[in-house]
Amino acid sequence: MSRPTSSGTRDAKFTYGSTMRHVLVMTSTGSVGLMALFLVDLANLFYIAQLGIEELAAAIGYAGTIMFFNTAIGIGLSIAASASVSRRIGQGDAKGANRLVSVSLIFSSLISLLVVAGSLPVMDDLAMLLGASGETLDYTLLFLYIVVPSMPFMCIAMVLAALLRSVGDARGSMFVTLSSGFVTAILDPILIFGFDMGLTGAAIASVISRFVMVGVGLYILIIKHKLLGKPEITKVTSDCQDLFKVALPAMLTNLATPAGNAWIISEMAQFGDGVVAGFAIVGRIIPVAFGALFALSGAIGPIIGQNYGALHFDRLSQIVKDALLLIVVYTLSAWALLFLLQDQLVLFFNAEGDSAALVFFFCTFAAAGFLFNAALFVTNAVFNNLGFPLYSMLFNWGRATLGTIPFTIVGAYVYEANGVLAGQAIGGVVFAFLAQYMCWRTIKRIRAEKLATAAE
Repeated sequence: MSRPTSSGTRDAKFTYGSTMRHVLVMTSTGSVGLMALFLVDLANLFYIAQLGIEELAAAIGYAGTIMFFNTAIGIGLSIAASASVSRRIGQGDAKGANRLVSVSLIFSSLISLLVVAGSLPVMDDLAMLLGASGETLDYTLLFLYIVVPSMPFMCIAMVLAALLRSVGDARGSMFVTLSSGFVTAILDPILIFGFDMGLTGAAIASVISRFVMVGVGLYILIIKHKLLGKPEITKVTSDCQDLFKVALPAMLTNLATPAGNAWIISEMAQFGDGVVAGFAIVGRIIPVAFGALFALSGAIGPIIGQNYGALHFDRLSQIVKDALLLIVVYTLSAWALLFLLQDQLVLFFNAEGDSAALVFFFCTFAAAGFLFNAALFVTNAVFNNLGFPLYSMLFNWGRATLGTIPFTIVGAYVYEANGVLAGQAIGGVVFAFLAQYMCWRTIKRIRAEKLATAAE
């Protein structure tokens, strides 16, 4: 397919050239940036672990689970912005795309502020609901009350990175999130050890890194791409409707993951702080080891959006096939690496007893479950960008409830903490297959409808 050259439009670069190349480039750059964010959490946990206080490591685990609820809102907003803007670029509507960029940033800022304002008064209750108590509860709340007020900046940074991906600037999107890891890598040891601030230092470093991300994102968006269009009063309602149709179900979709994790950590809590600390370590290993899979959904979203906007259905099918092939190769490689490095990981985090046992079990067995989790990530991207975000919501909540609760209860009864991880992994298999079936059926149906409309 030849490169489009019509004037007055942005280059819809994903509508031509190798689909696998687009998937690999967007996923690799996206994973580098995303892993920088995950490395921030990993670095925090590593430095806190060096202090040798188990309650601190457990507090990071509880705080991370609660903050994931706020992060999920940011992911949902970024999905809506990327899907809407990339589709308009594929349609050749450059002015509409630029206008939607501005509207999405304003919309995302307001939503994230409302979420933070609503979550702060119930922070204590949320932490206790997860199982935090005593000194661990105090540490958890200390961290949360410093970091949570900065969550709007995290959401805005995520939206900025998604907007850059929607125009094909994978490198710019990567730099937004990479800046966070760079800042935290410098500040963490200085604040935690140099100024002897401990957990407070880790929290402050996280806050500062979010300010930096927003600054970098705005600079690239405005100066390099000139993407910030002027909102038009007459079209604000329709633009917000476009965003809201995807944003609401996408936010609800992404809340399923922290809801599932909240259930998991509450199940873990019955086995003691040592197990919770081990789960916190697993929670930091997962995104670093499988960062490319987490990036995959956001990476292929703009590729799907542009090709759907241009009605290139053969390329849509090929994009999904390319993504699934990447999942199989990557998951098996990462699982093998975790199995080989499990002893070093346990030593790295100073894990002992129950904590170490949980890390060993994850690296040996439970990590394989990401083969099916990632397949669900791909279907999320397809549904969100083809205009069926409710499907994503249903499958993700099904996975987080029916695919998690009964399996982990049985697993905990049979094999205690390790059984919880095993149950979570096994429960995802059925929903991954169901989601894939619906994904291919949806693509086929949309293609038939569009061809029928074109023939009339």
